[in-house]
Amino acid sequence: MLNLAVLLEDSVREVPDRIAVIFNEMKLTYAQVNAMANQVANGLAAKGIGHGDNVALTCPNLPYFPIVYYGILKTGAAVVPLNVLLKGREIAYHLADSDAKAYFCFEGTPELPMGQFGHEGFLEAGECDHFFMMTANPAAPSPIEGTMTMGQLMVNQPPTFDTAATQADDTAVILYTSGTTGQPKGAELSHSNMVMNARLADNMFPIPEYPIHLITLPLFHSFGQSVQMNGGFYTRATLSLLPRFDPDTALAIMDRDDVNIFAGVPTMYWAMLNFPGADKHNLDKISKNLSLAVSGGSALPVEVLEKFGERFSVKILEGYGLSETSPVASFNRTDKPSKPGSVGLPVWGCEIRIVDAEDNDIPQGEQGEILIKGHNIMKGYYKRPEATAEVMRGGWFHSGDIGKIDEDGYIYITDRVKDMIIRGGFNVYPREIEEVLMTHPQVSLVAVIGVPHDSHGEEVKAFVILQPNATITPDELIEWSKANMAAYKYPRFIEIRDSLPMTATGKILKRELRD
Repeated sequence: MLNLAVLLEDSVREVPDRIAVIFNEMKLTYAQVNAMANQVANGLAAKGIGHGDNVALTCPNLPYFPIVYYGILKTGAAVVPLNVLLKGREIAYHLADSDAKAYFCFEGTPELPMGQFGHEGFLEAGECDHFFMMTANPAAPSPIEGTMTMGQLMVNQPPTFDTAATQADDTAVILYTSGTTGQPKGAELSHSNMVMNARLADNMFPIPEYPIHLITLPLFHSFGQSVQMNGGFYTRATLSLLPRFDPDTALAIMDRDDVNIFAGVPTMYWAMLNFPGADKHNLDKISKNLSLAVSGGSALPVEVLEKFGERFSVKILEGYGLSETSPVASFNRTDKPSKPGSVGLPVWGCEIRIVDAEDNDIPQGEQGEILIKGHNIMKGYYKRPEATAEVMRGGWFHSGDIGKIDEDGYIYITDRVKDMIIRGGFNVYPREIEEVLMTHPQVSLVAVIGVPHDSHGEEVKAFVILQPNATITPDELIEWSKANMAAYKYPRFIEIRDSLPMTATGKILKRELRD
């Protein structure tokens, strides 16, 4: 038997009165979170939901998320976390594709009205039998006809529950990929996948006793969910939740809650580093308490890594993974030298290879596709055996990412296979161009893509955010690039923008730039 909910339950037995979750002025102990998760589990069980069922969840970083997440797991059902930015049509697709029997959804806010999709008629889609609205006021009626509130589901339910005896290989979570190459696919992750990834915290970095995390990474995403929520509950941590990242609030919470651990995507580090009002916070106190910073989701520019480390007196450790790998596959550890620009070494129990287009191993230092094998690899894509077989050729998960391994075994991510630009027969890697452009003193952030070209097939284009008060023009930056990069690499087109499109997790949306 193995159930992912053990991460919460074991901590309850050890530290029932420790604060598990902070949200604004609200503080919940481990015992309280567990009791409410048990009420959710009892409510679901009363409606016939249990082992073998899938239950979807749309919720920002609020206390509702872990309560519902572990409540679903306790019944033996699998959790299907959904992106909070999805619209009605997209939600209908995910509910139908995942065969969700029930759906929990937060009512939303005026800025992010996720609860209003009911008016778009998606409730008729799929075979979803039960809809539960999570409302800011648990006593209020559901805002959408035909649904009940989470409070109504939990009322009069006992605070104890006999957790289902699921097996290690049973599906615990279905995480949907972003769908950059077609319709999103659900990666089925087992209880073993998820528990092992949470426990990697012991191996990856030293954990302070009873650490305090700032969680602004979306919990519906594998990074925040596994590395911080599950890993945090495993280590008896306190999770301070921030539903929507902004640098001012993030720094304020670090100051208020004495945060020890922060995990973010590169754009979050960039935003805090460049936030003009940072000095109004107690940066000395923040630096003293912040013992660990972790970056993932996409490549962290070396320039940002070094400057952030200097300003906040903390070392940023980069890692690498995907939804299909639960997610962590490699990591820079504190017990070994870390290398700027590298995503570290394979994590315990995981193997990584670099191969050519025919899956042959290539010489050390050369670039090829990253293949991964280990306890972290998904069971497969839900109801998609052909897609599963395609990415699991030869027993290795084919990541679609391009990278290389150095003489010490450290891994470097170059790009996505599909992001690579082929200009006049030469392979051009956007990450490399971005890194060089970021060294210009007037450049703040860069995204590079390939654009169609009549004679070269593709041409290199860079979208650039400048530093405040910068005066450089696109033509001047092109000339600078020409002097600092090989002739086939430097961007012929540069567009200066005030902002770049990003996902809910802070990744730059290159597909929107291409469109």
